[in-house]
Amino acid sequence: MFPSYLRLWTTGELRERAQKAGKILQACQLCPRRCGVDRTRGERGFCRSGLRPTVSSYHVHHGEEPPISGSRGSGTIFLTRCNLHCVFCQNYPISQLGVGQKKTVEELGQMMLDLQSRGCHNLNWVTPTHFVPQILEALCFAVERGFRLPLVYNTNGYDSLETLGLLDGIVDIYLPDMKYGDEETARTYSQAPGYPAINAAAIQEMYRQVGKGRYAKDGTMARGMIIRHLLLPNGLSATENMARFVAGTLSGQCPVSLMTQFFPAYRAKDFPKLNRRLYRREFKEALEILERYRLRRGWMQAMGEN
Repeated sequence: MFPSYLRLWTTGELRERAQKAGKILQACQLCPRRCGVDRTRGERGFCRSGLRPTVSSYHVHHGEEPPISGSRGSGTIFLTRCNLHCVFCQNYPISQLGVGQKKTVEELGQMMLDLQSRGCHNLNWVTPTHFVPQILEALCFAVERGFRLPLVYNTNGYDSLETLGLLDGIVDIYLPDMKYGDEETARTYSQAPGYPAINAAAIQEMYRQVGKGRYAKDGTMARGMIIRHLLLPNGLSATENMARFVAGTLSGQCPVSLMTQFFPAYRAKDFPKLNRRLYRREFKEALEILERYRLRRGWMQAMGEN
């Protein structure tokens, strides 16, 4: 299967999308925060990102869900900074402290070509929301030089419909989080006002774009969406709300990746409800919820006794 963006490339629309996205940086509206800062002049909003993309690392990754990593790995580019401030972020040196190096769009494109040359199944943008214009420019650079991998948009799920609209027909695989089902919890632990409603609308738009999963002959996903749901202690991730949404709004057609890797990273120990690992019973309760809503398509991380 050819990646979706090739059609837009041949008509010239891919470059038009990149140019349209670039103009947004003059009064940044890329994410739901709508900070309005002029990033082309070095102004910085909530995500603290400027004009040039910042990358912490890029490599072949074998630890994603099986249809993403496959046998040859997913070519991941880890972008620095984030439009959320999660107090429990396990990647906080990257997302919160800004560890990484500024790159040109051309260097970003060369990374894409390098990962393709290593045999990766796809190109996986990790935390991409605040750098969508730069990603689209890099894509134009890379496609012109023979890049042909499907794109994975690996996001925290706090995305605006306008920015997602720019990605329609470009992204082949969406890998969004559904972190919270409660407004106050989202504000307290991620400074994310309106997260449940914004996240639900964003995921519906992603699903509208890519639909049910389509797979290549080797079992890797060629097009589709996987929802990631990180279990938090004390029911803070509202698993039942997530399950009800997937079963109802998405008709249970989207696979769910149940993640149990939580531990009190970054500032989590300062918050009593986050100051411990998951209990085994919390994991079992989550599995029972998925079964009750007949969400049997997906993956789960194993966890030890606790």
